[in-house]
Amino acid sequence: MSETSTSIRPSEAAHFGAMAADWWDPRGSSAMLHRLNPVRLSFIREAIDHHFASDERSLRPLDGLAALDVGCGAGLLAEPLARLGAHVTGVDAAPELVEAARTHAGASGLAIRYVAGEVAALDGQFDLVTALEVIEHVADPASFVRALADRLAPGGLLVMSTPARTAWSRLLTITLAEGTGRIPRGTHDYDQFLSPDQLSALLGEAGLAVTATRGIAFSPGRGLHLSQDLSLNYLLAATRA
Repeated sequence: MSETSTSIRPSEAAHFGAMAADWWDPRGSSAMLHRLNPVRLSFIREAIDHHFASDERSLRPLDGLAALDVGCGAGLLAEPLARLGAHVTGVDAAPELVEAARTHAGASGLAIRYVAGEVAALDGQFDLVTALEVIEHVADPASFVRALADRLAPGGLLVMSTPARTAWSRLLTITLAEGTGRIPRGTHDYDQFLSPDQLSALLGEAGLAVTATRGIAFSPGRGLHLSQDLSLNYLLAATRA
C-alpha cells in the first residue's frame, strides 16, 4: 500500500466498526444488509454475465478473475464473490469489521484477502470492483470514485449501489428504518445521498461510463426487489468510457 490522502470519515468507520460483533446475524444491526444482499447479488450476476460474456448457468463465472469489494464490512458480499470463483480482496475503513471478516471467511473455508484502510492506498487493479452502500459515507465522493476507477483493470467492471436522493428514500431509509431501529440510528446523512445523475457525472469525470442501472424498490407483497424505479435505492454498472 502507498501513502495517500484519505476519504475515510473516522466517525463513519467507528459507527460501523461498533456493529462488527453481530454483522453476520440476520436479525442483528446489519439485518437490512442481509435483506438487501440477495437483491444486489442478482444485479451483480446479471452484470457479470453480460460484461464478461459468461454462461449464466455457470456456478463460477468469475473463475480466474480478481475482485475488489470496497467497504466490505464483515464480508457479506466478498464471500459470495469468492464462491463465484473470484480471487477476492476486501477493504474496509473499520479494523473491527476486517477482523470479523477474516474470522468468518476462515470458518467458511474461503481464502479472501482482507485489508483495513483506504481504497486509494491499495496497489494493483481488479477485473471486478464493487462498492455497495459506501459512497454516501465517504468524505469526498469525487476522489472516492477516482480511486475506484484507478483500481479497475482494463476491460473491468465496476458495480456500485447507494440510496437515492429523494424524499421517498429519506422517509423510508432515515425516518422509518432508522426511527424504528431497523437500521441503527445515525447510519445515514441525507445530505450525502446522490441521485443517479450525480453519481453518473462523477463516474464520467473519472473516465467511466454507466452501462446499466436498476432500482431497488420495496413493496409489502414483494419486499425488496429489483425494479425500474430508482427513487429508493439504485445499483449501477460502469466500465471505462
